[in-house]
Amino acid sequence: MVHALTAGTPRLEPSALDVALRAASCAAQSVAVPRPGIVTLIDYSRASTLPRLWVIDVAHRQVLFEELVAHGRETGGNFAERFSNRDGSLQSSLGVFLTADTYVGENGYSLRLDGLEPGFNDRARARAIVMHGAQYVRPGMETQGRLGRSWGCPALSLSSARQVIDTIKGGSLVVAYYPDAGWLQQSRFVNGCGSGLVARNAN
Repeated sequence: MVHALTAGTPRLEPSALDVALRAASCAAQSVAVPRPGIVTLIDYSRASTLPRLWVIDVAHRQVLFEELVAHGRETGGNFAERFSNRDGSLQSSLGVFLTADTYVGENGYSLRLDGLEPGFNDRARARAIVMHGAQYVRPGMETQGRLGRSWGCPALSLSSARQVIDTIKGGSLVVAYYPDAGWLQQSRFVNGCGSGLVARNAN
């Protein structure tokens, strides 16, 4: 499946996709996932000025969306460098999330996310880490060297946010990827179900 998806989507990195699909498959076996056929990959190893969010229809082996997405203010400049599960860090979190319900708040139409990985993203609700649209996420921002940055939320362009959110809401999986050794080695999902690995403390 990795080859089939990346062949038609050259900006989709095979190694990131492989990790995301393995983690999503394990998560779907471990917890209740109402919509396992839709998986969203955010590849934070790519520059913020490049598309790095893909919504994938796993059952039909199709990429439904390829979008820009912002990272947290304290995660880095154009490139992400730091991640946290800590409230007030203004950093993005890594790992597998389950999409929940939508609401309209100060950032407009938004999607709540539940982090499924203790120590990495399980404080997402408490931190109000949600997917939403933002005016600072748009083509042309590369002239400033980076996209604008959020307070830790994966923010999308205003033109795409509602359509993406409506496609993935209600129980699909989102995998926020970065080649972070701690997460790759200790994730309860990346390393297979029932691995018995203990997640690190929140950083």
